[in-house]
Amino acid sequence: MFRLSRFMEALRDNPPVAPARKPPGPVVIWNLIRRCNLNCLHCYSTSADVDFKGELSTAEALAVLEQLRAAHAPALILSGGEPLLRPDLYDIAARAKALGLHLSLSSNGTLLTGDHARRLAQTGFDYVGISLDGLQATHDKFRRHADAFADALTGIRRARDAGLRVGVRMTLTEANAGELPAVIALTEAEGINKFYLSHFNYAGRARTHQGETARHRVVRAALDALFEHVWARARRGDAGDFVTGNNDADGVYLLHWIERRFPGRSADMRARLVNWGGNASGVNVANIDNLGNVHPDTMWWQVTLDNVRERPFGAIWADRGNPLMAGLNSRPRPLQGRCAACAQRDICNGNTRSRAFTASGNAWAEDPGCYLTDAEIGLAAPAAAR
Repeated sequence: MFRLSRFMEALRDNPPVAPARKPPGPVVIWNLIRRCNLNCLHCYSTSADVDFKGELSTAEALAVLEQLRAAHAPALILSGGEPLLRPDLYDIAARAKALGLHLSLSSNGTLLTGDHARRLAQTGFDYVGISLDGLQATHDKFRRHADAFADALTGIRRARDAGLRVGVRMTLTEANAGELPAVIALTEAEGINKFYLSHFNYAGRARTHQGETARHRVVRAALDALFEHVWARARRGDAGDFVTGNNDADGVYLLHWIERRFPGRSADMRARLVNWGGNASGVNVANIDNLGNVHPDTMWWQVTLDNVRERPFGAIWADRGNPLMAGLNSRPRPLQGRCAACAQRDICNGNTRSRAFTASGNAWAEDPGCYLTDAEIGLAAPAAAR
């Protein structure tokens, strides 16, 4: 995750460059349930409104929480499917809070009733993230449900009014990129301070919609607008909490934006970006699916490291016998093609390896989602952005 607002604040205030953070364990995204009331076009877990067999029981889920504490995981994101459909959600969440985990919920928002909002707040959820993939017509088309937008917006308001910290997520595609400013404006008008722009990734159901990914010129235009917006907010004294994900080239693109606008600040800002570290799949980000399988992150369901029913999470995560995990934890990673030759790979750390794997069958091939030109990554023969 690329915390854009924090970098804009550093650009504004120029504090000393802090050393790279070394989290004690990975942030864990846990797909508690695969069932979902929606059937979204870009669902990475290929969820549907059916029961999936073999999911962890309440007792097994509570045991996994103990495993996460032993592995020093600092934060847990409960996801799905739609996690609000899991009957024991609040039992699991209460235990996670008692163990000291920073606790988040990832929801589509459509089932977030007033009662759920109150219970989420009472249980101590630190954050609730809800997706809006455009304005009403676009969002409903993505979610394949006529009332998805209205219901999600109502859920956002209920969570906000219950005192929860709420964020809006948007997955960028060519079909919705033009609505990005309007979705940000809506988010801010609703008093929501966090906005997460996710780049399109080829996982789950989204693999059949690769043609809908935003083209490189569209991505660059969206990032240009986002950078200007957050910088304007930072100059007014409130940068908000804008983050991006699933494309670590964003850090390099921000560096080039800084070099054009504030050339005297490129050295210290590059040092900050290197310390951020880029892609953290298999290192500081982990995934557990609804069956207890452990993956390098949520976009790597095609690779199972082991199952928490068979081995404790900490033992699975520390095992470098899997070649993919060994490579993800290498610095530098064993990149190939354009990514291997990139002069900025110490910032992005090779970008999104799962997207490279889905596109080519090779986890170390160049990431087709990298929208930077050859000149921007230091290659000898500059090429125009596509």
